[in-house]
Amino acid sequence: MKPAKSEPTLSEPARYRIRVPGQIDESWSEWIGGMTITLEGEERGPPVTTLTGIVDQAALHGLLRQLYSLGLPLLSVSRIDSGQEDALDVT
Repeated sequence: MKPAKSEPTLSEPARYRIRVPGQIDESWSEWIGGMTITLEGEERGPPVTTLTGIVDQAALHGLLRQLYSLGLPLLSVSRIDSGQEDALDVT
């Protein structure tokens, strides 16, 4: 039997993965809501920064506005269900 998937709500926090082109330094973690910052792709081409963390919808919208103000286009925004590593992109 599969566990029931939780439905997203506006007030309940969820884990998100956001990918943007370029490099965001780890020292910016507090400025972007305490998200974990991972850099990938330096050897294979332009770097891509992945931000991962648990936020509610209001904090997610604020974070997306901050990334926009930096001029960083979104490559993907994914909601990650607990225990699920592969998430659908909603870009």
